[in-house]
Amino acid sequence: CATTHTDIIIRAKEEGVPVEIVHNASIMGAAGSCGLQLYNFGQTISIPFFEENWRPTSFYPKIKYNRGGGMHTLCLLDIKVKEPDFEAMARGRTVFLPPRYMSVNTAAEQLIEAEETLAEGAFSPTETLCVGLARLGQTDQVIIAGTLEELKEQEFGNPLHSLIICGDTHELELEMLKQFIVEGSKYKLDGKAT
Repeated sequence: CATTHTDIIIRAKEEGVPVEIVHNASIMGAAGSCGLQLYNFGQTISIPFFEENWRPTSFYPKIKYNRGGGMHTLCLLDIKVKEPDFEAMARGRTVFLPPRYMSVNTAAEQLIEAEETLAEGAFSPTETLCVGLARLGQTDQVIIAGTLEELKEQEFGNPLHSLIICGDTHELELEMLKQFIVEGSKYKLDGKAT
């Protein structure tokens, strides 16, 4: 459960309100459909949209930690829904901006920027194997594997998107990923992730 869900459950139980949890499909489990083994994942991170004056990289140390332990990192990509239009609010009107959903392409660009800025070697934009995911579980789902530099140029279509930064990969994981690799990828599927 997310923190919000946990809080709701605790408060409901304190008030004597019965709580039943009905599990739903989730990216946390669906990510395994690309062939990466779920027990090889480390901490999950969220990547927020970069803004002109706000470019957070708080996710970076977790990627570095995961990869240092050979673990994959599932990246949840930002969703902006019902964001207020502050200019309209200043004029006394309540207006919401159109929804925005981060794409794998944007996430790849932001991760590349984070690595260039921090330069701690958490991953290589041109060599580390990553997997872009879109609309998992739908008939039009998309799974594409390649480096961040390669993924930022791919077409993933409509949201929702997620991204995986691979750690050490097992030969069975690599065998499964072969079907999703970008044609001509610089990543060599005959070795471990770099």
